Amino acid sequence: MAPAGRVFEVDPNHPEASPEGVEAAASAVRDGALVVLPTETVYGIAARPDQPDATSRLFLAKRRPARLSLPVVALDAAGAWTLGARTDEAEALARAFWPGPLTLVVRRTAESARWALGDRAETIALRVPDHPLTRAVLAQTGPIAATSANVSGSAPLSEPADLVAAFGGLVTVYLVVRPGSSGPAGLPSTVVDLTTSPPIVAREGGVPRADIMRVLSHRDRRRAL
Repeated sequence: MAPAGRVFEVDPNHPEASPEGVEAAASAVRDGALVVLPTETVYGIAARPDQPDATSRLFLAKRRPARLSLPVVALDAAGAWTLGARTDEAEALARAFWPGPLTLVVRRTAESARWALGDRAETIALRVPDHPLTRAVLAQTGPIAATSANVSGSAPLSEPADLVAAFGGLVTVYLVVRPGSSGPAGLPSTVVDLTTSPPIVAREGGVPRADIMRVLSHRDRRRAL
């Protein structure tokens, strides 16, 4: 494996204090390289979603099977809806929980139709993060494909040394939490598949299943009136 990429210690709540690290990560993504960065859920490993070579490198680094499609994170809901279908259910959940630890699986739009994100070529998993550092990078890159920073099937990694040991030179830039700063919560996002009827909570995480069902049932009651 090639020597590890550049490592920047950052305070996730104050990205303006680490402009060099944010710019390095954004530049690497724009160039099609891989980056590791903290989010409010877990550390993520990310790449540019519209370049097949970049997403291929992401699958390779994680040893992730193509049947597990890559999620995409966007700066805001407006950006997300350019990539995935804005249904009534999707909008209700987004309004309640975005930005935050909720991933919505919806049908793709023409904008993302050709992106090589995995075997599920007709759908896309979207999230709008509630994390200052992640959002600072997104403001410079646009949407990124991002998934938990670990070898597929293993637990997400949380220690900077473990992240570097796992990915080495496959990752160009590592943004790691500075000692004394708060890191990721360690709980993944909740995943809701809206391409089925009724919707399915495919994974429970940062947003409780009961809260998801409460929003969906409230929307159904309003529609019935």
